[in-house]
Amino acid sequence: MRVDSLRTASGPTISWRAIECWGAGISLFLQAGALLPLLLADADGTLSESAKSILRLPCFPIYAFTIVILIRNFPQFLTALRRNLIVPLILVLPFLSTLWSIGPSTTLRRAIGLLFCVLLSYVLAIRFTPRQLLFLLFVTLGTSIVLSVVISVVSPSLATMPDGAMRGVFIHKNVLGWYASLMILVATAMLLDGTLGLRRTAFCLWAAGMVCLASSGSMTAIIATSVAYCLIGFYTLLQRSSSIGRVVIVLFFVQLSLGILISLHEFLVPALEALGKDATLTGRVPLWELVDREISDRWLLGYGYQAFWTTMNPEATHMWLKIGWAAPHAHNGYRDILLSFGVVGMIPFVLMLPHAIRQGASLHCHDTQYGWLWLNVLTIMILVMNLTESIFFVQNDAIFILFTAAIIMFSLYAPVVSISHSQPRQAPSHGLTSGLQIS
Repeated sequence: MRVDSLRTASGPTISWRAIECWGAGISLFLQAGALLPLLLADADGTLSESAKSILRLPCFPIYAFTIVILIRNFPQFLTALRRNLIVPLILVLPFLSTLWSIGPSTTLRRAIGLLFCVLLSYVLAIRFTPRQLLFLLFVTLGTSIVLSVVISVVSPSLATMPDGAMRGVFIHKNVLGWYASLMILVATAMLLDGTLGLRRTAFCLWAAGMVCLASSGSMTAIIATSVAYCLIGFYTLLQRSSSIGRVVIVLFFVQLSLGILISLHEFLVPALEALGKDATLTGRVPLWELVDREISDRWLLGYGYQAFWTTMNPEATHMWLKIGWAAPHAHNGYRDILLSFGVVGMIPFVLMLPHAIRQGASLHCHDTQYGWLWLNVLTIMILVMNLTESIFFVQNDAIFILFTAAIIMFSLYAPVVSISHSQPRQAPSHGLTSGLQIS
């Protein structure tokens, strides 16, 4: 018989489920970069090398927790690997890129960090249902957002950037904006999902998220939040429609999205200039022009995983001198994939996304008991965020961990749900729950 609890020397027992929940919550809080980086950063939010060394220390308990949980649930881990082979394939790419990287040691070190982040995504996917993960994020993100509001009142100088924008418990206003946007999504999902209760708390955290979002001034987060509410309407309508109606809705939504993207590409800069706004998108447009040239020079394999944006790379240094600021990344996740892996890395990533989105939509329509709405919205929100920020393949980053966990979870549940949907007389999804979730 399997032992599902630990007994301390004094007698009390601690269940493994409690360890999983607390460990996952603390891991996400630390990987979000809340509080500790702010305390170690300079006034302008920069981190010294000694501070970065200190910040690496909390990662080791997270790695240990991840390994222990995966070992205890190794059969489920293998199942998750088999049901989506593209994720482990993409995970191998950072290590393979050390063979052609311009900074092999940097690539290898960061690839190891990415490996453990993706392994934590597997832990979240195999040990939590979508609704359980929603509650876990509700608590974790809620803690970060409430602390951000509190610290902005108690110590405004610490919670505010030099330009006056609010950064809360994070080192930059944009990071606060990202997590405030996710908090708004999670709180909205809690309000729509009546099974978890806590609607008053959800409304309070939704309001706190809105305050942080507006105070941060992050346009990426504001756009992502607007997209999230459009997607909530889309997925709600999709679930309530018939099979033919769903095809019409999807085609209309795809055409509308393409039209908006084309319009933004053609008219965004002239519109910003006419309004007297920054037409360079805070320096992103000239940065992207230079990045595209570098991508074309090594379009097949790239420069190696996260090897481009280092002081050892003369191309990056030359680019920084041209634009007048030290960009830490391309401010576009898709371009950073091409910089790291070239077309070889972009192809499997692009192949994975439509399949994951289709699986997620199918689960939302056919498996209503687990609450798939917010995970579908989260996935596309992060895709939108990466148009002006770089979140893909970032090691020790909670947003990429959640993005990967969503994709793994879609592929993990979709085959079982499709079988149960084709056999309506059988109880849906309970076999998956007993096989994957051990409470």
